[in-house]
Amino acid sequence: MPETYRVAIIGSGPAGLSAAARAAALGLSHVLLEKTDHLSDTIYKYQKGKHVMATPSNLVLRSDCDFDAGKREVILGKWDEQTAGYKVNVKYHAEAKAIRGTGPAIPGSVHTIVMRGRDGSKTTKEIQRHQPPYEIELTNGEKVMAENVVLAIGTQGNPNRMRCPGADLPHVQYQLDDPTEYVDEHIVIVGTGDAGIENARGLAEDPAQRNTVSILNRSTDFPTAKDANVKALQADHDSGKLMIRLESETKEIEPGFITLTTRDGEIRIPCDRIIARIGSAPPRMFVEECGIEFASEDRNAFPKLSPVFESTTPGIFVIGALAGYPLIKHCMNQGYDVIEFINGNTELKPADEPIMVAKFKDLPAGRSTEDWLEFLRANVSILNGMNPLQMREFMLESEAKFFRKGEVIFERNAPGNSLFGIASGSVAVEVNPEDPSITIPIECGSIFGEVGLISGRRRGATIRAAEDTIVVEISRLAALKLQSQVPTAKKAIERISTERQLLQMFGSGLKSDDIREVVDTSEIVRVPAGEAILKEGDEGNDIYVVRVGSMIVEKDIGGKPVFLSYLPAGSYVGEMALLDGGKRTATVKAAIKSEVIKINGDAFKQVLDKHPKLLERARRDMKSRREVNSFIESQKHSFGGAVDLYSKTAQFLIDNGIGEATDVLLIDETLCVGCDNCEKACADSHEGLSRLDREAGTTYAHLHVPTSCRHCEHPHCMADCPPNAIKRGADGEVFIDEKCIGCGNCQRNCPYGVIRLDAKPPPKPSLLSWLLFGRGPGPGEAPYKWRKKKAEEAGVEQAKLAIKCDMCSGIEGGPACVRACPTGAAIRVAPEKFLTFTKLVQEDAD
Repeated sequence: MPETYRVAIIGSGPAGLSAAARAAALGLSHVLLEKTDHLSDTIYKYQKGKHVMATPSNLVLRSDCDFDAGKREVILGKWDEQTAGYKVNVKYHAEAKAIRGTGPAIPGSVHTIVMRGRDGSKTTKEIQRHQPPYEIELTNGEKVMAENVVLAIGTQGNPNRMRCPGADLPHVQYQLDDPTEYVDEHIVIVGTGDAGIENARGLAEDPAQRNTVSILNRSTDFPTAKDANVKALQADHDSGKLMIRLESETKEIEPGFITLTTRDGEIRIPCDRIIARIGSAPPRMFVEECGIEFASEDRNAFPKLSPVFESTTPGIFVIGALAGYPLIKHCMNQGYDVIEFINGNTELKPADEPIMVAKFKDLPAGRSTEDWLEFLRANVSILNGMNPLQMREFMLESEAKFFRKGEVIFERNAPGNSLFGIASGSVAVEVNPEDPSITIPIECGSIFGEVGLISGRRRGATIRAAEDTIVVEISRLAALKLQSQVPTAKKAIERISTERQLLQMFGSGLKSDDIREVVDTSEIVRVPAGEAILKEGDEGNDIYVVRVGSMIVEKDIGGKPVFLSYLPAGSYVGEMALLDGGKRTATVKAAIKSEVIKINGDAFKQVLDKHPKLLERARRDMKSRREVNSFIESQKHSFGGAVDLYSKTAQFLIDNGIGEATDVLLIDETLCVGCDNCEKACADSHEGLSRLDREAGTTYAHLHVPTSCRHCEHPHCMADCPPNAIKRGADGEVFIDEKCIGCGNCQRNCPYGVIRLDAKPPPKPSLLSWLLFGRGPGPGEAPYKWRKKKAEEAGVEQAKLAIKCDMCSGIEGGPACVRACPTGAAIRVAPEKFLTFTKLVQEDAD
């Protein structure tokens, strides 16, 4: 009969290796099972020469194995030495095939699992849990017995695959071993987690290899990557070593080329090799057959675990990436801790305990850290899918706060893009700014602040605690990371935000129950720039709500598309076919990369039939659209004249940023006399630094779009601001505060060239000082030479500031450029007024 070990550890990555070293140091009988012929296969497969980071920096390392930031080869060499020094019992070429309890069956522990075939078929299988000891069957037929099993197998062996035409071509790969093997290739990296960033940088590091490297990021944020990696990637982009393609996704792969959907439409670029680093999923079948339950049916869900890493099968513990904790330092701490727990040390607290205690010190009730984590996880719906280990990591980037009854959590129009979850109590939303007594309740377990998270816009209402309330405030990056790692959280946030957007848009006394079926049958659709959601002449009665981005409506006249209207976020379209039947009367397509809520027409028709006020509003909206259609139809004879000019002007303005703007400066050149008062007023309002270049920019007909900030709905400049110096103000303005460090990321990320870096000037002498004593450069913007000279004299030659329009926030009377224009040529346009100014061009043409 084989020896029964006190503990068998499966997998020798950082978590398993640390566990084995602790077992050896304590003198526990143990075995470390590794399927390859070397330790720590995950680190071993890192690209050669990779610099491995030791984060979080404020977390103490608790392990018998050393770990400091350094080269892959150095770290592996040190671990080999220490493993030998501790006399860890390692069994190589030992891949686990199955784990079975050999003790009595546990009453009531039958577990049903779903087995999925490659063809999409599903079958079920019942698993009966048994008491330990456990028999571990290896693929070579050998059996290992153990009282406890620690699963530290990670997820790297089960990578997520690309899903697009051409994804199965031979030049698509999911691993990079040695970046020096590739020379003179066009290489595209898909995925901007740490692995993708490090692969891209490794391939672009040596210019002698002559690789052209691009890395795709489907958004503008990097929620799953370490900050140091993001900064290093940006530095490589700035120096021309590689290219970061933001808001880009793969549409199609073909030999020698890849087609991408971007914010502005499709592009096709050369591509010899694709390296996809888009994450991985737990080896679910193997784990479930051990009797271990998962948090949900989603492929990317993680096992259910206790605070001491024990799974739903007694005596089987899960640590490391398989537990949802991928960072090396976390994994090593878990390896140490799990062996201490198995050895009877029930008093041991996790290494991050001091950080957690500080997080909860201002909350009432005096719960322990474990109790608080479970309290928050259980009571906030979007956190239900997390296990205790994920909760600890999540709280490192979030804050728990207590508000007494009546306290304001945030004010209407306040800047902010964080999300809040209600763990106890409730909040009241003040929906009418004129009458704070009119409120809508949000109950315990739900969320609020999702509008700021999704759009980045200012808060839409004042929210107070309706009773003593505990909330979790989740930063934007933490919320994005939560959605990427916990599928149930993403679904919950999308459902709640959809319901609230529909209730806010349609109003008419609707309640959640009234639109439950509409929400249940709706879906969020991401629409690339230029792609149509409705096509003129098509059948269909679905309604589309613009969630993010904007749409343009066109009608075919004389074989050419003629612009009808512009739909910013918050608009809806499609009601004409629903109410009156018939085919679609116009084409609706994305002005920029957008998101829409697709609503089932039949479900929405039932709501209309039950709510006459809503039906009346929909008919008013339909009548307004028909009047526009009729007007355009009546002008067929003038196509190529005023109608053509109207259409082209509208398209010009959309192409120049109004498709994502919340406020854009336009200049009517029939009125502009070139006095430059607008620029001078801007400079005088901003310490001599003008935010406006009147002459720069583009013109169509007599509408000029100068170089000035659009205050985008989703500001590109906010995407990677290390000190978080870029914010949205109370009036929707995007501004840069005093925390700016002059890194230039905002300047690089802005697609409209409206941000510049400038020497931080000393205070400019007053106009009176200039008149009387000749001090300073005089009125208007201080010339660059003067600013640079004064900065050098002050010893701050390298001090730079990012300069952009802030809509004269805090200055009485609003934007100085508009106030200073003597002829009224300068106008600021919000999306809802866009068509008004487009029609002015047409009227002038008439």
